[in-house]
Amino acid sequence: MQSDAELVKAALNGERDAFAVLVKRYERPVRAVAMDVLGDRTNAQDVAQDAFVKAYENLPALRKASAFGPWLMKITRRCALTAVRQRPRETALDPTNVFPPESTDGQLDEQKQRLLAAVLKLPETERQAVMLRYFSGHSVRDVASIAGRSVGTVTKQLSRAHERLRNILERPEK
Repeated sequence: MQSDAELVKAALNGERDAFAVLVKRYERPVRAVAMDVLGDRTNAQDVAQDAFVKAYENLPALRKASAFGPWLMKITRRCALTAVRQRPRETALDPTNVFPPESTDGQLDEQKQRLLAAVLKLPETERQAVMLRYFSGHSVRDVASIAGRSVGTVTKQLSRAHERLRNILERPEK
């Protein structure tokens, strides 16, 4: 499997297939970041496409090819925030609107539904940190870079989120 840096260099040398591999690799995390900001699957899909187009157009400006992932997530976040500013009304996050899991029947089991519902109850900054860290698989350093926060702040947000999730999940269901 080629590294991001190798694929970026190949794309810069005109190999379109190399960028297609990057798109495939980052498609879900990009949509997750857009979904976190927008709260709407359709708008998140549109923003994801915009982010990939902007990344492709600005690929020559990327200074460190190995940092493609965090750079792409920043572009995605900026595109999503721009979309929010252009859209006058807010859309609340809806657990049924989140991207489907990779399962054969397309359904979340009861435990995963409870966890997802709990994550969606977190304050926005903690929810974003959790989604980037655990749903998109980014390192804490990458989450900090994407969110524009320090590593210490993200670590504290994740710690608080864990505690809140523990409390939410330990409460009996109504």
